[in-house]
Amino acid sequence: MSYRRKGNRVLLAALGVAVGVVTFAIPGWAATPAPRGLPAFYSVPSTIPSKPGSVIKYQKIADPAITGSTYRVMYTSRSVTNQAVPVTGLIFVPRTKAPAGGYPVVSWGHGTDGMADICAPSLHPTGALPAIGDALTVNMLLAQGWVVTASDYQGEGTPGILPYLVGVSAARNTIDIVRAADNIRSLHASANYVVWGHSEGGQTAMFSLHIGPTYAPDLHLKGVVAGAPPSQFAVIYQFLTNSPYRFYLFMAGVAWNAAYGSKKAPLAEILTPKAIKLAPVVNQGCFNYLEKTIDKYTLQAIVKKNPFDEPGWKEILASNDPENFTSVNSVPLLIAQGGADEQIPVVSTQLLATHLCGLGQDLERWIYPGQSHAGVINVYFGDMVHWIADRFAGDPNPDPYQPVGLPGVQTTTCPQPT
Repeated sequence: MSYRRKGNRVLLAALGVAVGVVTFAIPGWAATPAPRGLPAFYSVPSTIPSKPGSVIKYQKIADPAITGSTYRVMYTSRSVTNQAVPVTGLIFVPRTKAPAGGYPVVSWGHGTDGMADICAPSLHPTGALPAIGDALTVNMLLAQGWVVTASDYQGEGTPGILPYLVGVSAARNTIDIVRAADNIRSLHASANYVVWGHSEGGQTAMFSLHIGPTYAPDLHLKGVVAGAPPSQFAVIYQFLTNSPYRFYLFMAGVAWNAAYGSKKAPLAEILTPKAIKLAPVVNQGCFNYLEKTIDKYTLQAIVKKNPFDEPGWKEILASNDPENFTSVNSVPLLIAQGGADEQIPVVSTQLLATHLCGLGQDLERWIYPGQSHAGVINVYFGDMVHWIADRFAGDPNPDPYQPVGLPGVQTTTCPQPT
C-alpha cells in the first residue's frame, strides 16, 4: 500500500532554526531524546499538552524548493486508546496574502513508507508528498492558495511503533495537525479543510471522513479524497499472500500488537516464532528494507494462522476496515484508483462504494484505466485539485465535473434520492 518506494535515509543535520516553542504539563510522560540520527527537534519534552492539536514546538525550515514557507511541527494527538501522544509533521504556507477567514487547508495522509523513525516524511520536506515530482505537488497546492499539512503519524519520528493501518489513530493525527496549523496564528490557516490520502493514506482519509465531524467539531471538513483506500480486508489478505507486498501483513500484525496490546492482539496467535523474532526490524529501516528483509520468507514461514480465524484479531480487523462503517455523514467523498492496481484490488473499492452508497453517502468513484497503484496519482492529481477547489467553493454535490486526466475514466456516483 505504498505510493512510492523509499530506502533507508537518515537526516544528518537539522534544517532551519526554531522560531517558537510551547510546552505544557501532562502527567506520566518522560522526556525522550531525539532518535539516533534525527535532529534535536524530534526530542520530546517531559511535559506535553493534553488537548489535541496543541502545539508542542515548531520551527521554520529553509526549503528553497517550496514556493512558500515550510514549518516542522510537533503537536498533540490521541492514540487509538485515547492517550495523548506527541506527533510530528509539516505545514506548508502560501506566499500569497491570506484571504478573509484564512487559507483553506489540505491535510495529506501519507502512504506506506515503513514504520521506523527515520521514515518520517517531515525529515524530507521536498519529498513528503507524492505525484508530479518532489516539491511540485506541494507547490501546485500552494498555488491554489491552500495551506498543506502532512502528519508523520504517531510513531514515525516520535516514541513508540507506528500504528500501521489503525484507521482512527492516523485519522486523528491527520485532523489534529490542521488544528495545530490553526493554533499557530501567524500562519493564518482557516478551519476549513479537506483530507487527501493514498493507499495507507487512503484508509486514513476514509477514517477522517468517518470521525472528522464529531472528533473535531471546531473544524469544518469540506471533503475527503481517498486514493486506493484499503478495505475488504479479507479480500486484500488473500490478494497479498502470494504477492511481493506480503510484508504488509507482517507490518500490520506487529503494529496492531503494539497499538492494542498483547492481551487483545497477541502475536503468538498469528505469527510464527521466526516472525516474532523478526519484529524489531520494523524500527530498523523503511519500505525497501522491510521488503528485502521480510519478503525473502514464504508466507508460511511468517504467518502461523489466518488472523480472520482468531476472534480477537478478527475484531481488530473489522474495526479498521471501512467496509464496516454503519453510518455516514454529509461530507463529500471522492475515491480514485488505477484500473490496474497491483496492491489494492479494484473490486474492493467497488464493493466499498456500493456499501457506502447503500448507507446514503455522497460519493464519487473515478477509476483510471491501465494505471497502477502509485502511477495513478500523477494522472488523477489535476482532476482532484479541481474537485477540492469545488468543495472549498461550496459547489453542488455530487460534483458535475468529469475527470480529464485520461480518456475513458470510469465514473460512478451514488444514486441520489428522488
